[in-house]
Amino acid sequence: MNLPKINRRRVLAGLSTVPLAAAGFPALAQDRPARPAEAPGDRRTTLLRGADLVLTMDPHVGKGTLGQLENGVDVLLKDGTVAAVGHGLTAPAGARVLDTRGKIVLPGFVDLHNHLWQSSIRGGCSNEDLYGWLSDCNRVTLPKIGPQDMYRFVHLAALDALQAGVTTLVDWVHPVPYDTSARYIKALDDSGLRFVYASTQSAADAHLIPKIKKDFLDPLPLASVQVSAHAGMGQIKELRALYEVARDLGVMFNSHVLENKGDRADDPIRSLREIDAFGPNLLMNHAIHLTDEEIALTGEHDVRIAHCPLSNMRLASGICPLPAFHQQGVKAGLGHDGGTNDTSDMFNVMKAAVGLQRARHEDAAIHPTLPAVLRMATLGGAEAIGMADRVGSLTPGKRADVVVLDPGTLNFAPRFDWTSQIVLNGQPPNVSEVFVDGHLRKSQGELLHVDTERVVREAELAAAHLRDA
Repeated sequence: MNLPKINRRRVLAGLSTVPLAAAGFPALAQDRPARPAEAPGDRRTTLLRGADLVLTMDPHVGKGTLGQLENGVDVLLKDGTVAAVGHGLTAPAGARVLDTRGKIVLPGFVDLHNHLWQSSIRGGCSNEDLYGWLSDCNRVTLPKIGPQDMYRFVHLAALDALQAGVTTLVDWVHPVPYDTSARYIKALDDSGLRFVYASTQSAADAHLIPKIKKDFLDPLPLASVQVSAHAGMGQIKELRALYEVARDLGVMFNSHVLENKGDRADDPIRSLREIDAFGPNLLMNHAIHLTDEEIALTGEHDVRIAHCPLSNMRLASGICPLPAFHQQGVKAGLGHDGGTNDTSDMFNVMKAAVGLQRARHEDAAIHPTLPAVLRMATLGGAEAIGMADRVGSLTPGKRADVVVLDPGTLNFAPRFDWTSQIVLNGQPPNVSEVFVDGHLRKSQGELLHVDTERVVREAELAAAHLRDA
C-alpha cells in the first residue's frame, strides 16, 4: 500500500535504537526526543513493486556496469538487507508494498567528504579562496559553537543530505571538545544516516579519539570511525601521532591533500609516505595538485580519493585530475565538502564532476562518463572507504540503503535516456523515498519523524548566537 504523506509539523514519538545513557551521551535539558525507531505500522520488510528502471550497480544482477534492469522490476528489502531483485517477486506476509511503477530505484548516494557543522556558515566568505575562507570563516567560527548549537547545525545539515538521497556520509570533524563530540554524534545518529565520524585532535588530545569511538560510536549500529588529519611536513609529528591512533584502531586515515596549489610547499605526499600511511587505508580529499609521479604512486599504493568539484570551483582551487587517476586504477568517489559545497545536492556534484573534465579536456568521452559518475556516487564511494561489502549496490545480502526517484516532474520528464537524465536533470525533489538499513526515512517526498520547521528554527537560533558572539 502507499503510505500517507506525513505532516511536517508532526513529530512522531518513539525511542532511539540506542538509549542516550547507554551510548554515553551527556544529557542536555534542551534535547529533543531521540530519533524514533520505525513507528507502529511500519515494517522492516518492504517490497518495491514494479519499478520502470533499477540500477543495481552490480553487473552480476543486471546488465552492464550499472547492473541495469527495466520494466516492472521488484526489489525486496528484509531485515535491513536487500533480499532479492528481479521480476515477479512475491511479497512476504505482512510486508509493506510500495508501488514504484514509473519510478527509478538505485542505491543511496555515498558522500565521501563533508563538514556538517559548516552549515553554520553557508554562503560565507563567498569571494575568498581556500586560505581566505579558512581564515575568515572556518577558523573563527568553530570555537564559538557550543554543544547545543553544534547539535542544531549538524542535525540540519545531516537531514538535508538525507532528504537529497545521501544514505552514507563521511564527516571530517575538526577538533572539538569531548562533550561537543557527543552532541555532534547524537545529531548524526538522530538523522537516521549511516555515517563515518572522521575525528581529528591535536597530538596532545589524540587519546580522545579512541574514547569517543568507545563511548559514542561503538554502541550505534550505523556509525563507524576514521581518524582525520591535515598532511604536511610542517606538522609531521602530529600527523604521525594521529596515524598511529588510526593504525591501533584498525581504521582508515583521512587527510586533506593538495587542495590548493599553495599546499605544495608543505609537501603533503612526502609526509604521508614518511609516516607509512600511503596505502589502501588512506583517503585523500581533493587531491588536485599532484604531479604525474604522485598520481602513479597513488594508484600503485591503492590510495583512495574523494573528489569535491563544487567546493573546488567555489574556492578557485583547481580541477582534480580524475582521468589520470582513473588510468592508474585509483578508487574514487564524490564529496560535498561542507560549507563550501553550498548544497547537499549529489546530482549537482555529479554534473560538475563530468562537466569540469569535459570543459578542461574538450572531450565529451573523457572520464568520468555519465555512467561512471553514477557509479562514483554510489558503489565507487563505498569502495573508496572499504564499505563495498555492505553498501553501494543493490546486491542481495547487502544493507538496504535505497533511493527511489520520481522522474514524473517538470525538471526530469519526458523520458529519453533516464540514466543520463539522473545526472543531467535530477534534483533533490526527485528523491521520493529513502531507505537506510531498511528503515524508511523519506516517503512521498517528505522526511518521516521530522519537524522540519523546528529544525530550521533551531538552526536559525544557533546562528543568532554566533552573530551575538
